Formats: sequence, C-alpha cells, structure tokens
Amino acid sequence: MNIRHIAAVLWLALTSYPASAQGWSTSISVSPPADDAAPASAQAEGQAGHGGRAAFRNALRSAWSLDPARAELQTRRHSADARASAAGGWFAGGPVVSGSYMDDHFIGTNIGYTTYQGAVSVPLWLPGQGSATQHVAQAQASTLEDQLAVERMALSIRVLDATAAVRIARDRLDAAHTLYVDMQHLEGMISHAAGVGEAASADVQQIRAATATAQNALRLAQEEQANARATLESLCGAGMQEPDISFYDAPTLTLSRLNDPQDMIEQDPRVRAARGAVKVAEANLDLARRSFMPNPEIGVDAIHEGQYQSPWDNRVGFHVSVPLPSDVRNVPIMTQARDQMSTATGQLEQARRMVRLELQRVRERVMAAQGTRLALADAAANLRHRADAEEKAWRTGEHALDVALRARQDAVRAALDASRAQTEWHVAVLRLMIATGDEL
Repeated sequence: MNIRHIAAVLWLALTSYPASAQGWSTSISVSPPADDAAPASAQAEGQAGHGGRAAFRNALRSAWSLDPARAELQTRRHSADARASAAGGWFAGGPVVSGSYMDDHFIGTNIGYTTYQGAVSVPLWLPGQGSATQHVAQAQASTLEDQLAVERMALSIRVLDATAAVRIARDRLDAAHTLYVDMQHLEGMISHAAGVGEAASADVQQIRAATATAQNALRLAQEEQANARATLESLCGAGMQEPDISFYDAPTLTLSRLNDPQDMIEQDPRVRAARGAVKVAEANLDLARRSFMPNPEIGVDAIHEGQYQSPWDNRVGFHVSVPLPSDVRNVPIMTQARDQMSTATGQLEQARRMVRLELQRVRERVMAAQGTRLALADAAANLRHRADAEEKAWRTGEHALDVALRARQDAVRAALDASRAQTEWHVAVLRLMIATGDEL
C-alpha cells in the first residue's frame, strides 16, 4: 500500500467525522491587535465578572484593604500626629515628685528631731525646643503620608503583575488544552487506521509521543494557572477573579506627558517621600541645635519639721536645677543629626535618578510592546496558515506526519506568544499610567 493510498484512507476517515469534530487544527486564533483573543468560555466569564476600569480599581481597593504595610504605616502616622500634639505642652516632660523623711530615732538619740520634706518639679523647654520638637513630629507624619502613597504604588504594580500572570497562564492553559484535544483526536484516527493496516506503526508512535507531550504541557499549564491564581488571591483576597485589563490601551496622552518629565519626577510618591525624609532630617538638626544642654528644672519644696518647742516647723520654697552643657552629650547628638541629613539628601538624589530612569524605561517598553504585538500577531497568522497547508500536504501524502505536527505545534506556540504580547501591551500601558500617576 503506497503513501497516497494511506493518505486517501485517512482523508476519508477525517471527512467522515461530524462537523463539530472535523480536522485537528487548533481553534486558537489571533485577533487584531486592538482586541484580546480569548476562548468563548473566557469571554463569557469576562462579561459576567469584569467591568473595564472598575474591575482593576476594585482589585486594587481590595488589595489595599488587606495590605499589612498599610496598617503599619497608618499606625505610625497616627503616632507621629500624637507626638506633635504632645510636643505642644507647656513643659518638656512630666512632673517629678520627690520626698524624704528624717528622724533621729534611727540613730538612738531620741531627742525628737523629725523632718518631712517633699518637692514637685517640672523640666522646662529650652528656647525654641518645643516648636522644633513639634516640627519633627509633623514632618514625620507628612513623610508617612507619602510613604503610604509609595506603598499603594508598589501594591498596584504587584497586583498588575499577578493579574498579568493569571491572564498569561489562562492563555497557556487554553492553548495546551486545545493542542491536547487535537492530538487525542488525531491519535484515535491514526490508531484506527493502523489497526486495519492503513497507517504505519511509526506514525502511531509519533502521534502517541506528541499526545503525551501535549498532556504534560497541559498539566504544567494547570499548575501555572493555580499558582498564578493563588498569588492574586493572596493579594486581593480569596475568590478574587481576574480583572480585565484590556481596557487600558490608549497611552497617547500619557506618552505625550513624558516629553517634559521634570515636574512628573518631583510629584512621584517616591521622590516626595525622599524629600519628606530630608525635611525630617532638617527638623532633627534644628532640634539638636536647640537642645544644646539638658533641660533645666524648676520646682516647689515643702518642709515640715517636728522639734521640741521649735517655731520653725513648716517651710515652703522653690528650687531650680540647671545642668550645664557638655561635649560628651552634645557632640554625638549633633553628629547623628548631620549624618541623618547627609543620608536623606543622598537618598533624595537617588530617588530622582531612579524615577527618571524608570519613566524612560516604561516609555520605551510601551513603544516596544506595541511593535511586538503587531509583529507576533502577524507571525501567528502566517504560521496558522502554514500549519493548515502542511496538514493538507500530509493528507495528500506530500509531507510526512512529523512535518505537519511540527507546523501545528509552531502555530500553537505562535498564537500563545501573540496572546502574551497582547497582554504585555496592556500591562505596559498600565505600568506607564502607574508610573506617571494617571488615574487608573
């Protein structure tokens, strides 16, 4: 039996299947770049569970409510506000109460000399020290507000990455499932043909190997999707569905803003937080200068003496305690404040450079992603046509089975790459919007 006879038999077997199962070409297709390609089940799920921008905003809102760093930063901010309020008091600290008791009975004279003495004292602010302490706490509270914005920005990126991972894993799973079903369908036909002597055993072995490979790819895709969903749920809460990000595909206005990014750099939360840290360091340096000595204390003393026939049994007076300045105390305080100032200034410049570089990178990434999705969509369409042609050539006996299989597998991989490029395009647009502070 020659190869044309075998091909004719297989062609009859293929065309004898119902219309819903004819052929073994993959059902994955690449839509025009402006739209996302997805199976009907995924599209139905998207229509039911997604809502354009609102879906991604809701995911961010849910993740923000669960973010442990948010609660920590908010607590620290309230603490800084409380310190600023406490620094507005009249005294530099709480009152100190002291008391003493003396009696000559303890030494055995027993003449009747007894003295009770008590004092209440409070520390005083040095000139400008109270206002400087308030400024430190207020600067810390303002900086923590900027750090909240930084944390929200970082969380947005993490949610975006998790969403993209779920989307890519879903596309990979769809492609693996489609290829596995096609290989199973073809394996059944070739095995039947081999059973009646109309196909070579080598073709059976080859298609079985291809089916096993497709099944393994399917299992790996299922694992990847489960892990991606677990990551998204760990950020946004259990039961969170994949938010639709295909709405974000018009970065023209945002790209135009990057032509003069200096103002955008200064308004970036990371630069604002670094600038706030400089203000905190300046306030600490001012406080260190005004704390040139330990706080003096002023107090009231009361004495009651019990002495036989003494007219001086009760006395009231005042006392002042003034510790003197010392380099042993002052030099470490000043050097620590200067070191903090130097570190904060350097970190501010590093933050500006980092943000400037990131804006340039995300701009280039958007432009590259746009060209990539167009090129891969065109490549996927061409490889799909090639796979159809190779399948036709195999059916007519012009090419061997392995050529048709490789062509079909290449087409599936190209379609998956095109879907991934489409997702990465939307991710790049969103990443640019996050970096430039646009409303999501």
